[in-house]
Amino acid sequence: MTEDLSILTRKGNPPDHILIYGSHADQVADIRYGSDGARRPLLMLIHGGFWKPEYDRQHTEAMSSALAAEGWTVITPEYRRIPGNPDASLEDIASAIELLPHQVARHNGKILLAGHSAGGHLVLWAAVKCATPALAGVLALAPAADLRMAHDLKLGDGAVLKFLGKNPAERPDADPMQLPAPAVPVTVLQGSLDKVVPPIVPEAYCKAFPKTQLVLLPDAGHFAVIDPQSNAWPAVLSALRGLSD
Repeated sequence: MTEDLSILTRKGNPPDHILIYGSHADQVADIRYGSDGARRPLLMLIHGGFWKPEYDRQHTEAMSSALAAEGWTVITPEYRRIPGNPDASLEDIASAIELLPHQVARHNGKILLAGHSAGGHLVLWAAVKCATPALAGVLALAPAADLRMAHDLKLGDGAVLKFLGKNPAERPDADPMQLPAPAVPVTVLQGSLDKVVPPIVPEAYCKAFPKTQLVLLPDAGHFAVIDPQSNAWPAVLSALRGLSD
């Protein structure tokens, strides 16, 4: 199967506003308002890209726009991606979750986190490390959920080692697999044909934390789960509705 990579450069609607949650140039977020946003949780979408500086939130533009068209108010934060300094990324995600919802009036007081690939790792980490009464649930899309396994498989050309600057065994605090079970509902959507983050990685996480709901999507690759034009898209919308009920 050849992946359709057009989602990585496909344009969407421009954000309604750009929010700021820190002094660094990457501590900003796009917001797109949805028509039902006031009645739903605020959706915070964390982009992937194996934590590498060359991949930013622009490749989620079409997805964010499509979610807003479905009625969600969507925040897409940027975060620092500094090789060998994972704490910059982790601290930014924590700050974004803490600070950005207060800048948005149009939501029901709850937050949903969604993240793809490396962003899936970050939202699973945040499900434990940033749990607040406002956090209603987490949707992890093709997540790099097990850093030790991802390292052993050399995913993303050794991306885990580049991200952490050391073996993941030395940073269990950054690895969702080494943290306690999340107290909030977690759904994992995974394409069965994913070669970038193969199913074995999120499956290991779901086995370790059996309350996690795993949805395996046949004939879907790594990028189908963020592509509104893919056959996987209805499953993404269904998972979000399930977490917001």
